[in-house]
Amino acid sequence: MSDTSRRRLLAAFAATAAAPLTGLAASPARAVAAADVPAFPGPGGLSTARSWVTMEPLGAAHFTPVALTTPLTTTVLSGTPARTEVTSGGKRLALLTHGARTVVLPGPQRTFAENKRPFVDDFQRTLPDPALDGPDEDDRVYWGTSPGGGKWVTSETFRTDYSVAPGTGVIDLTTAGYSRHASLRDDEITDVDVRCTGRFDKVPTGQACSFALTFGYGSTQNHYRARLSFLTSGAVEMRLEKEVNNTVSSLATAVALATGVPTGTDWTIRVRREGARIQAKAWQSASAEPSSWAFDITDSTPTLTKGRVGVRALANEGCTNLPVRLSVSRLEVDAANWAVLPTVTHGDWVRLLPEPFDGTWTAALEQRIRGWAGSTNPDVLAYAAMFLGGAPQVTAGAGPAQGRQVLGEAGYGYLDAQGFRLEGADFHEYMKVGWTFPDGTYKGPSSKQVGNLDCSGYTRMVYGYHLGVPLAADEDTSGTRIPRASRHIADYAPGVVVDRTTGTTPPPAALLQPGDLVLFNADSSDDGVSLTIDHVGIYLGLDDGGKRRFLSSRKTVNGPTMSDLGGASLLDGSGTYARTLHTVRRI
Repeated sequence: MSDTSRRRLLAAFAATAAAPLTGLAASPARAVAAADVPAFPGPGGLSTARSWVTMEPLGAAHFTPVALTTPLTTTVLSGTPARTEVTSGGKRLALLTHGARTVVLPGPQRTFAENKRPFVDDFQRTLPDPALDGPDEDDRVYWGTSPGGGKWVTSETFRTDYSVAPGTGVIDLTTAGYSRHASLRDDEITDVDVRCTGRFDKVPTGQACSFALTFGYGSTQNHYRARLSFLTSGAVEMRLEKEVNNTVSSLATAVALATGVPTGTDWTIRVRREGARIQAKAWQSASAEPSSWAFDITDSTPTLTKGRVGVRALANEGCTNLPVRLSVSRLEVDAANWAVLPTVTHGDWVRLLPEPFDGTWTAALEQRIRGWAGSTNPDVLAYAAMFLGGAPQVTAGAGPAQGRQVLGEAGYGYLDAQGFRLEGADFHEYMKVGWTFPDGTYKGPSSKQVGNLDCSGYTRMVYGYHLGVPLAADEDTSGTRIPRASRHIADYAPGVVVDRTTGTTPPPAALLQPGDLVLFNADSSDDGVSLTIDHVGIYLGLDDGGKRRFLSSRKTVNGPTMSDLGGASLLDGSGTYARTLHTVRRI
């Protein structure tokens, strides 16, 4: 099948996902058709596609195990936990773990990938006075954290010139001749469609002031910028510039946009970059966006191939009515590509037995394994991917969640007053339904958490609601239900421990397999001895760089992710999660 035909087929699968699931029970969920959890394609060029799953074309070889008539061979493998390998003709057909329900089977190869999510920061938060902060790394973050775009980093030299008033990020220009930069801590953005709205509180005197949208930002001396110059006459001009190693070059002739602009007028700058092509325009925000671009150029020497997006403000040398205040009310990324996408490709499919495997091979078990051979019905990883950014919405056709969304892009939690996302969104809150648990405890829906899943809520949504593993209301030590909190999941979730740290060193997790739960002590405030689990994810597999990558719901990205924004989702290297892996558990 050609790549074009394959993309059309995948797009058709994605389109079917909006149809309600018929017969989907809420507890547990069962028998969903393959098209209900589709493969969905990635972008071509700059796109709002945020994640996708593609699958190799199916051929007869994928289904030959179904027709096997010879007995299957089973072998108990060495290592802890004990595992039984099922083979046919010398090829692995399944891998079962003693004491667990998880079964890994070979199947059609799939690729899981993720791109940057669009986001909006409208600065609806109240931050503490930066002058009262301690001397830690986050001293340079005086615009706080954007809701989905990462942390803001501001200039250390002029630290007291940055603040946030609810609804605006403020830069006070108190010294002429020195730029103030604020950028979002994501250095891997290449193509981007971004816009920013801001205003000055006065018309400058003596010399101009300027406000710029920066992109391809590597440092204060290396970045692109679409810059509005506010002149002492009240006129506004636009420039498109590139600064490399502190040398500024104009990419096009300046454009006059307006004259006699009154104080406090909001202006919006928009930039669209695709490869070496850069388009930019600006307009008074109260007016309609112009249909044409003020600049549409190709950079003949595109040395700044990737970088952050952000804001730059400057009062030119000679400006005499300082301080001049820039108030930024909105920064919005409508689409963006990362330079290297987090991508995992393999042919492992993860399914669940109705009961833990006790090590006994039976005719009924053989029949079940044969039934799974070659199947492309949704598995653990397919369900997990269906909460990534851009995943299509699917609603339940029956049960307590009838008519409610049960699959589709999820957030992490709603924002508190300081702009941080709050944990607490369990599986039933995503669906906005009340839930009665096996012990009789009833928990009602939360209007604030609709569409959200925190890290353990995400795990419970995949393994519990969709795949039928019993769920506990809160803590549960029985080993038969998935507890609510990650720290209890580590000890008491159904299944077996695959590996666990015995001190401060992460476990090697040599027997890790897709679908395993990976649990972390990611809060560095712990003393390093009596470790506390505070995060859980689902292991996905080796990425294109050969690193072990996992899925989890995270605050910085605002929802389930396999990406590196705010810390690499990797078990290898020196990142937070690689250093703080504590327990690996197999359901």
